[in-house]
Amino acid sequence: VQLQASGGGLVQAGGSVRLSCAASGNTFSNYAMGWFRQAPGKEREFVAAISGNGIYTYYADPVKGRFTVSRDNAKNTVYLQTNSLRPEDTAVYYCGASSSYYRNGPLRPQYWGHGTLVTVSS
Repeated sequence: VQLQASGGGLVQAGGSVRLSCAASGNTFSNYAMGWFRQAPGKEREFVAAISGNGIYTYYADPVKGRFTVSRDNAKNTVYLQTNSLRPEDTAVYYCGASSSYYRNGPLRPQYWGHGTLVTVSS
């Protein structure tokens, strides 16, 4: 499966951005999807995940209550709605896909897309 993230940009603290990740190549609903981010000088970290049928979601503690992951299997796209953004949310955001059964916890993708940069100004 091929993945392409988009939607990043420059936003002020407190603002919102919706990221999209379009998938192609295989049956999209067979894949659990996740969002990850990598801030300058830091390792890539898990942000959010959603099961193939969209029923199960899981969030990292720093984004709970502010970010929402969703998917539209008819459009082969997963979204990350980011609200109440903080300067520490500045990072390159990546989407990943896993064909393994998923119901809970951080996702371990087998496939990665190119990232999209979100910069939050204070």
